[in-house]
Amino acid sequence: MANLGFVGLGTMGGRIVKRLMDAGHTVTGYNRTREKARWLIEAGMRWADSPRAVAEAADIVFSMVTDTKALQAVVLGPDGILAGLGPGKIYIDMSTISPAFSRELAARVAACGAAMLDAPVSGSVHTLEAGQLSIMVGGEREVFERVLPILQDIGPTVIYVGPNGLAVAMKIAVNLGLAVQMLAFSEAVLLAEKSGIPREIAVRALLNSVVASPMLKYRGPFVLQMPEEAWFDVNMMQKDLLLALELGRSLDIPLPTTAVANEFLTAARGMGLAHQDFAVVFHVLARMSGLEA
Repeated sequence: MANLGFVGLGTMGGRIVKRLMDAGHTVTGYNRTREKARWLIEAGMRWADSPRAVAEAADIVFSMVTDTKALQAVVLGPDGILAGLGPGKIYIDMSTISPAFSRELAARVAACGAAMLDAPVSGSVHTLEAGQLSIMVGGEREVFERVLPILQDIGPTVIYVGPNGLAVAMKIAVNLGLAVQMLAFSEAVLLAEKSGIPREIAVRALLNSVVASPMLKYRGPFVLQMPEEAWFDVNMMQKDLLLALELGRSLDIPLPTTAVANEFLTAARGMGLAHQDFAVVFHVLARMSGLEA
């Protein structure tokens, strides 16, 4: 069993830590708000007072935070993860951030004598708790092979995609599809509903048709009833779409459907729905269609 550290104990990060502890690993954790980690401490997680202390205590350190700025806050500075790394340690970032910053950070980690992997996940709270999470990994293959059994304790599907930064790029490519699919699904439901088909029947028909991706299977029903706690809110999804659009511009790849989906997320924010799950784009489109959301 491994001696692990984890920085960022939010909705996904906290549940990942629980899976790692259930697999028998020792985990030392840190979160900006300690209260959110109380349930993990009660379950046996060790607490550290800073990201640096987590890195100093563990052989393999994970982080999972909201965006590039948040990662910089927990990695850099005298109390950051980077200050606690040293020869032989491995740092695994599971955040969805700028690929350019991820590569820059990997170089700084290597200068400390440690190694870094970017390992964002594809899935939701639902897939994580069902043991079906998928993980994409970028970095040196030898380092990847060393940590593979630990990553498989988080989720069964672990895919090596290439050097540092490429797993984050892959995650961005995956996530743009989530927003685009959700918008297209919303259009289909509303078209059926305004034609005279009850919304519930339209949802059922679509989710049993060829268009029903795994994501739509679990998020499609949100058009009937939104979850009390957002699985992945509007702000988080828009952050990923903006990363996609930025990457697309740098690579000369037009992303027209991504751009349209991004505008609907902006509309959701304008309607005061920023902290709802991004499936709330259905509500935006319903209002535009003259229907009750």
